[in-house]
Amino acid sequence: EVQLVESGGGSALTGGSLRLSCTTSAIRLEEADVGWYRVTSGNGCDMVSIIGDDEDDGLPLYADFVKGRFTISRDSAKNTVYLLMNSLEPEDTAVYYCAAQPRRQPLDYSLIRPVHCRHAYEYNYWGQGTQVTVSS
Repeated sequence: EVQLVESGGGSALTGGSLRLSCTTSAIRLEEADVGWYRVTSGNGCDMVSIIGDDEDDGLPLYADFVKGRFTISRDSAKNTVYLLMNSLEPEDTAVYYCAAQPRRQPLDYSLIRPVHCRHAYEYNYWGQGTQVTVSS
């Protein structure tokens, strides 16, 4: 069973920073597309950032609402993908999920996705989420 584990969530003040981590012992994240998504009751589920596997050009994607503030990165030695979140705003308050889709695996629609998200079936594996709360 593949489990992605997110950590690093918590509370921050406007303008503050948090760094989220996503790791697993079951697959090599450098051989997977890894995305960060956030879920709020008001806005549903939005893509935040995606980093491609090591055979892609690896250029990350960012949602417009985080460009210039958030940075996704990967530490292959630690098998961990990070999301550094700077200049946090109250609107960034959400549950943040990481997701991974290994390049050598087909999508398996029978796997349970522990997230209510319109992007859920773009990845085989999802974490349980970590809460980020930003207050003014």
